[in-house]
Amino acid sequence: MTSHLHEPSRSAPALTRRAVVTAASAIAGGLAVSGVRGGTTARSARAQGATEVTIALDWYPNANHAGLYMAQDRGYFTDAGLAVTLQVPADPATVLQTVGAGRDTFGISYQTEILFARSQQVPVVSVAALVQHPLNSMMVLADSAIQRPGDLAGKRVAISGLPSDGAILETMLGADGITIDDVEVIDVGYDLMPAVLSGRVDAVVGVYWTHETILAERQGTPVRFFRVEEWGVPDHYELILVAGESVVADQEAIVREVLGAIQRGYADAIAEPDAAIALLVAASPDLDAEVEREGIGLLAPVWTDTGAVAFGTQTDERWSLFGDWLKGQELLDAGVDVASAWRGDLLLDTAGATPVASPVATPV
Repeated sequence: MTSHLHEPSRSAPALTRRAVVTAASAIAGGLAVSGVRGGTTARSARAQGATEVTIALDWYPNANHAGLYMAQDRGYFTDAGLAVTLQVPADPATVLQTVGAGRDTFGISYQTEILFARSQQVPVVSVAALVQHPLNSMMVLADSAIQRPGDLAGKRVAISGLPSDGAILETMLGADGITIDDVEVIDVGYDLMPAVLSGRVDAVVGVYWTHETILAERQGTPVRFFRVEEWGVPDHYELILVAGESVVADQEAIVREVLGAIQRGYADAIAEPDAAIALLVAASPDLDAEVEREGIGLLAPVWTDTGAVAFGTQTDERWSLFGDWLKGQELLDAGVDVASAWRGDLLLDTAGATPVASPVATPV
């Protein structure tokens, strides 16, 4: 065990990868968005006495948020008597705190982060999974001789410095017969892409196979990636929708209505990816639409495990195994009750998604 890589801060929840990467760019613009139709819909709904709800995003509007914007644009929130505002907070690293304190009704965060937050008594609960599998990955250059994690013996591997990324690296190497001591680990902060594309390191851990791989290809340097759940890391949800404990306890009916509208929105985004991307671009004009079009083609099957489960599904097995792994890596206090960190019984629709899979959005 390399504990120097694994000790999380006990003074504040770990920063999300996306929050730090975008703090100086997208967030600097002070985005506050509610979708193409959202502002008008929310004002109209408020005038009719609808329940006001805020959903704090984890990043600027992107393909992972497509279903939220579809639900807003098509009036699914309004149909449920809700006046929903989708917003990029000034500091996405504080989403769990603002949700826990009731300043935001819901927020998008990460399965790892909510468990860290609960270990510090932040009263937040996961109410839906945005994705059914990890998006984090190990990435190498496509022309590299590295065909599997074990091929990294004697090589250089970069991580962001997040404790969980160090644990992921160690687990993936161990699953292929080598140890963390067999590689040179370099903390490059959030310069992961430049580190691997320049050849300064042989691999990186901490990039999304649904996003950074697309960026690398567009920069003329194709890459290959290894999904973490295929190399020893327990399958988990990565992105989740969270609510405060008090909201779940006292406003369960509203939580169910919000989730029902979101499920409808994601079903539409799966069926109509081009329309979803158009809404995202309208909400965030600086968005690279072509990158998001490729991204939604990769993400849509992960939203519902290619139609095997309803959007938002969470299971005890997945939460338990991932929580046990974090505890085994000495990342999470042994006393944290993982079962209380999530609710899987709040979804209105628990059947498999329709359509089964998304057509890849057509290029401009």
